[in-house]
Amino acid sequence: MAKIDLDALNIDELASLRDRAIEKLAEKVAARQAELEAELERLSAYGGKAAKKTQTAPPAPRAKKNERAGETEQAKPQGEGTVAEAA
Repeated sequence: MAKIDLDALNIDELASLRDRAIEKLAEKVAARQAELEAELERLSAYGGKAAKKTQTAPPAPRAKKNERAGETEQAKPQGEGTVAEAA
């Protein structure tokens, strides 16, 4: 690939170069996606399940209600409570 002196290009030439690079990247991404989908289709034959088009991440685990209550109790500073504790 020929080296391009970016400092020597004017703004219009740089914008054109950017547009060509974006188009080429889009072509390569589309080609790779087609390859991966074909591979997934081949692999799904071995799993016995239908191939998923998109996979989503499982939801993040949430703290249980009683665990959240314990965290708030731990957050209270020691010695600051009822009058009976101060006496």
